[in-house]
Amino acid sequence: MYNAAIAEGSDDDNCEVFKDEVALPTIKCQWQHKYQPRKPAYLNKVKTGYDWNRYNQSHYDKENPPPKVVQGYQFNIFYNDLIDPNCTPKYWLEASPDNNPNFCIIRFSAGPPYQDIAFKIVQKKWQTSPQRGFRCNFVRGVFSLWFNFNRIWYRR
Repeated sequence: MYNAAIAEGSDDDNCEVFKDEVALPTIKCQWQHKYQPRKPAYLNKVKTGYDWNRYNQSHYDKENPPPKVVQGYQFNIFYNDLIDPNCTPKYWLEASPDNNPNFCIIRFSAGPPYQDIAFKIVQKKWQTSPQRGFRCNFVRGVFSLWFNFNRIWYRR
């Protein structure tokens, strides 16, 4: 499935491959003597684009666009060999280790034989409506978490 997802690629110009993985401290697992722990395969994308708010409309144009901003993320993590396929992987947010308020760590955990995996993302409020692109599901060994950020409206 991982190879098929890579071969499929993306037609969207606003999505880029995202590999900003954070090193986690190694911890001994209770199941480590039975199964060889390994990291899951993943195919993550960051959605970037221009924010054409009132301020940017008055100060920029198409020839001189504003800087691109992160608008959302798409995490696809492949857990093909889970021992208990009925156990759904979990995710949670943690504070950034360097205490930067603009970033946070999103951590994914699934159970044996996979180790936890974490990524550094932008700290913003999520849109959790399915109509706005939020998706969190675990189907056929693939955990998908897609979300977009709330837009910030410029006010004088």
